[in-house]
Amino acid sequence: MYFAALLARTEDGWEASDTELDDVETLSDLTDLAREASVDEDTVLVFIEQEDAWFGVVRVDGEEDPRIYVSDASAAARSSYGEILLTDELLGREPGAEDTIAALEELVGLDGTEDGEPTPADNDTTDNDEDDDGPGAGVVPAGPIGDTGVLSDLGLPEAELLMLRTDALTEIADALGAAEVLETVR
Repeated sequence: MYFAALLARTEDGWEASDTELDDVETLSDLTDLAREASVDEDTVLVFIEQEDAWFGVVRVDGEEDPRIYVSDASAAARSSYGEILLTDELLGREPGAEDTIAALEELVGLDGTEDGEPTPADNDTTDNDEDDDGPGAGVVPAGPIGDTGVLSDLGLPEAELLMLRTDALTEIADALGAAEVLETVR
């Protein structure tokens, strides 16, 4: 179960709106959605939460690049909405690196059996730790990732953000003075 909301700062305080992410496929789409909710290019926060598994905050300030914080990268990586936030840049990878490697392996026909290694069908052991966690296992770190100072100037210090687990979005909104506004869309 997901919850997603936009909090837009105005001169009168924060305005909240729930948002559907069905048409959002990339971080760029999400950033555009946030900018549309902005009044006079003020700060907009996008909150995404998957029950108590993970939460993410995307901060968009005018035309600046979005700032992202994800509470648990490995949990978010198993989520379609989490994958939107876990960009190559955030994960410290070269953009498109996985696609390039896969394309090169396909081009030269490498499937891991070139050196006489048994094929997966020939290998009757189930001790293959490499595939236990699915594609990209080990690539995404466990725990928080991103800009831990994303909300510092708005009233939530880095240390407090890192300690949040359950009801995180409520606690964030409370620190921003927007708890009542967020609760109206929850």
